[in-house]
Amino acid sequence: MSVEPEARTFRTIFISDVHLGSKAAKADFLIDFMRYHEAETYILVGDIIDGWRLKRSWHWPQSCNDVVQKLLRKARKGARIIYVPGNHDEFLRDFPGMHFGGIEVALNWIHEAADGKKYLVIHGDEFDIVVRNYRLLAYLGDWAYDAAILVNRGLAAVRRRLGLPYWSFSAWAKLQVKHAVNFIGEFQHFVAEEARRHKVDGVVCGHIHHAVMEDIEGIRYINTGDWVESCTAVVEHFDGTMELIHWTPASEIVPKPKVLQLAVRGEKAQAAEAEAA
Repeated sequence: MSVEPEARTFRTIFISDVHLGSKAAKADFLIDFMRYHEAETYILVGDIIDGWRLKRSWHWPQSCNDVVQKLLRKARKGARIIYVPGNHDEFLRDFPGMHFGGIEVALNWIHEAADGKKYLVIHGDEFDIVVRNYRLLAYLGDWAYDAAILVNRGLAAVRRRLGLPYWSFSAWAKLQVKHAVNFIGEFQHFVAEEARRHKVDGVVCGHIHHAVMEDIEGIRYINTGDWVESCTAVVEHFDGTMELIHWTPASEIVPKPKVLQLAVRGEKAQAAEAEAA
């Protein structure tokens, strides 16, 4: 029996890289997350909608509508929602300062935390040399990522039947390539430098689907991760403390395999019989 998680309320919730419109998007995980996590302010750090994939083929299940409706409902109830577009939803970059159903679009954002620290909020694609200078290569990489996600599904089904935890082939493959060119380290360095140029204490970004919180030469670097593989968000507590949350719905937690449970019961029965003898 799954244990119902307790609802939590925060000052701010940062979410990025949901990729609504992609078959890989775990919109149902995000909906479940938002059921148990409330905030005064929600900051969407780009690639919430995957315009690239929607241009190739339309895929918009009810779960995508549910995410949008949930955000709009939170805005109607008084939450502030700021949308900083990324490269996959770059069509929104033509509407800075505009409000859509209470959701405010901004090219970037300076967030002041409760403890007075200031954070530059950007998606981060402008610091990805592949996206910035080699757009065709970026599209090809996007196609390869889709193929890796398909492999993920098959592996996830097999591992679930075996009672093994989720493991992402696409994340592993991506990290092998990007570690080879020191991509993540370079990206983090350039993003931290941009924060320093803005004379702030830290930066909150997304884009590379690599959730982490760490200090880089005096700058607090925070990457929110994604809702394709890691299912992570960053929350700000009311004292300004930042926390990285990895979310798995209770319904998705894999129970111990029945075969192993039977084996354990068998061993106990044998031990009892031995004692009785």
